[in-house]
Amino acid sequence: MRNVLTTGILFTDHYQLTMAQLYFRAGLGDRPARFEHTFRAYPDYGTHQAGYAIAAGLGPFVDWMETARFDDEAADALRSLRSGDGGALFEDDFLDWMQQIGGFGDVSLSAVPEGRVVHRNTPIAVVEAPLVMAQLLESSLLNHLNYAALIATKASRVVEAAHGGSVLEFGLRRAHGFGGNGASRSALIGGAEFSSNVGLSHELGIPSKGTHGHSMVQVFMAIAGGELEAFRAYADAYPDDCLLLVDTINTLESGVPNAIRVFEELKGRGHRPVGIRLDSGDLAHLAVRSAALLDAAGFAGTSIVLSSQLDELTIWQIRNQVAEEAPRYGLDVDQMLSRLVYGVGSRMVTSDGDPSFDGVYKAVAVRDAAGAWQPAIKISDSPDKLALPGVKSLWRVYDERGIATADVITLEGEDMERRPLEVLHPTRPGVGRSLDVSQVSAVEPLLEPVVENGRRVADFGGIVEARSRRIADLDRLDAGVRRLVNPHTYHVSVTRPLLELKQSLIEAHRAG
Repeated sequence: MRNVLTTGILFTDHYQLTMAQLYFRAGLGDRPARFEHTFRAYPDYGTHQAGYAIAAGLGPFVDWMETARFDDEAADALRSLRSGDGGALFEDDFLDWMQQIGGFGDVSLSAVPEGRVVHRNTPIAVVEAPLVMAQLLESSLLNHLNYAALIATKASRVVEAAHGGSVLEFGLRRAHGFGGNGASRSALIGGAEFSSNVGLSHELGIPSKGTHGHSMVQVFMAIAGGELEAFRAYADAYPDDCLLLVDTINTLESGVPNAIRVFEELKGRGHRPVGIRLDSGDLAHLAVRSAALLDAAGFAGTSIVLSSQLDELTIWQIRNQVAEEAPRYGLDVDQMLSRLVYGVGSRMVTSDGDPSFDGVYKAVAVRDAAGAWQPAIKISDSPDKLALPGVKSLWRVYDERGIATADVITLEGEDMERRPLEVLHPTRPGVGRSLDVSQVSAVEPLLEPVVENGRRVADFGGIVEARSRRIADLDRLDAGVRRLVNPHTYHVSVTRPLLELKQSLIEAHRAG
């Protein structure tokens, strides 16, 4: 199967195309529609939970939109599908019509830029397009944005736990196929400083980073003189980038002493060693003991890279243990913590504990024959699955401290400058609050135009800019919401006109 079928416009689910043909048959295919991407719940890792998420994946999704085409090969693939009676599932007139459309040239997209903090049940991407093309975008949009947000959120929590320590993404070997590229990109947006993924890092303009594996030492142990000679060979090849993995045999009795010997030889030749890496055992204890040995040998401040099944809670525990043990060996706690680097792999790129992001894509409005927007609603017995209808906007309200106090969903065109500002709980009747002038320092729109009629109209920059947006948003987010375990609930609110529209639609549909 050629690559165009697996990564092009047929990178979608079967039912998107059957719905598309139904809309075509009903004369609705060209009808303008509005869909929203939201997510219902923050990642919950079992013993700990996220209180926010990080938007990611928008850049690759727009790249895909710009190149996906309904061409002869896509039409032929659908023409081969059979219905229950053996006839064609997709008729030629529909396939010809799709080929005339070609791609997503009539699509407009607004979204929250990558790197920004986002919250549950808010529209973080909005598509406005002819109904068939808006529907056909669903699977790819969710595939691109959900997984990226999942990994960026996990990475952000890992970086938060590191408290300024450098985090390296090491997860390619444990990632899911070529999804490893998306994982690396999202981890970098989430705050990882570097990635071991060479091709992806080069594409993003960020140097790849890495050390060496146990296999190199094993080879030298088998045929070329042992661990010391392996370290010497590595130091000869990379005298200014020498970071040695010291736990292949015995960390404190062999690895670190041999590393120190090689570091002394490097120093004698005018080079400065980078440090060591620990990949097994009690990482916190071994880091402290290794630091004491390195300092005594005159290599204070060299880096100590920790790896092996790290995540945010493990890093948090390691730092607490290091802070307790360091003084016993005459080490300054702050200096000890500052030299630690965290290589995080499988638990970050798989979002260990919660492997999927609960993002959905729902129709919220369709234009009628007269051109007016008619709100669409999904009614569910589960309040969290009841979508907010209509053409809407999303705002972030900052309190008198400059801290984000609520994300507010409004109907488009509502006046957010009025005071007091009444904001209501979207599912709990009678729950809300009124914010006066003294309680609001700023109100910020979050959705920004990205694509207008198929043409990209915004350049949000690359990974560096996305990281900056993440840092700025986290600086304006309450510490309780950022907490690693049992975070405080962030307020997502609606205005009274939107809540009344929702209630009126529910009542009308239930009345028949």
